[in-house]
Amino acid sequence: MRSIWKGHIRFSLVTIPIRIYNAVDTEETIRFNQLHKDDNGAVGYEKKCKKCGKALTTEEIVKGYQFEPEQYVIVSPDDLAKIKLKSTKVIEIEGFIDAGEVHPSLYESPYFAGPDGLVATKTYSLLSEALKASGKVGIGKVVLRDREEVVMIAPLDGGLVLYKLRQQSEVRKMESVPQIEHKAVNKDELKLSISLVESMASTLKELDLTDRYRDALREMIEAKIAGKEVVSVPDEEKPVVDIMTALKQSIDQAKAKKKPMERAKGERKEAVEVKPAKQRKQKVA
Repeated sequence: MRSIWKGHIRFSLVTIPIRIYNAVDTEETIRFNQLHKDDNGAVGYEKKCKKCGKALTTEEIVKGYQFEPEQYVIVSPDDLAKIKLKSTKVIEIEGFIDAGEVHPSLYESPYFAGPDGLVATKTYSLLSEALKASGKVGIGKVVLRDREEVVMIAPLDGGLVLYKLRQQSEVRKMESVPQIEHKAVNKDELKLSISLVESMASTLKELDLTDRYRDALREMIEAKIAGKEVVSVPDEEKPVVDIMTALKQSIDQAKAKKKPMERAKGERKEAVEVKPAKQRKQKVA
């Protein structure tokens, strides 16, 4: 695994040399290229002005911020250079908070953090164990690509995982979602819903979360490469049932899946008495 960043974690007077690695395996992603239908030539990316239709060179393109419809303020590279932050290659931990304080909607990209060298291993392991035992996570800042990012450091499987965090102001409120309103819940329906949830209780390891679309896509591509015909199976439409019937049927189905298999029962045979070897020999004589 190749590191993508090298620096330090620093809090108070403690400094830990680390390397950062991608936690997501991008090789598992299937990507497509745009091709010309007539000759399968790759389609290039051409930058055109939407106003006049002219194809533009890199030198003819500037950055602009839209503050009103069709109204922009131009921002030059010199303007950006004035607020450019110097990368110190240090993740400054501002403090440690309870892990539950960070809402899942703030999580962005995950990265693995590993010790940089044998000297850092002891302090690195100590921080990982301290976070695990305390239930805390470290919140800090780091400058990446001229921008200051908020990051969270948490323990994971004996190591440390680092998440880039979104600013709270970037995440919309649930109340802004249309048609969400509090309605009185039918007690019988709620009781059945809870029973269904409990009957389907499981663990993450037991669930089959295989990406079936990716597997089917890969299979289709391999079939095309081999010159085989691709056959698709239409989805069957399921009949619509009322909520109470659906809940009861779902509970029965969930219980049936968890019911242990009965042991096979064969025919019971009567026991046959076997006499000792001495008695058999005397009888023969």
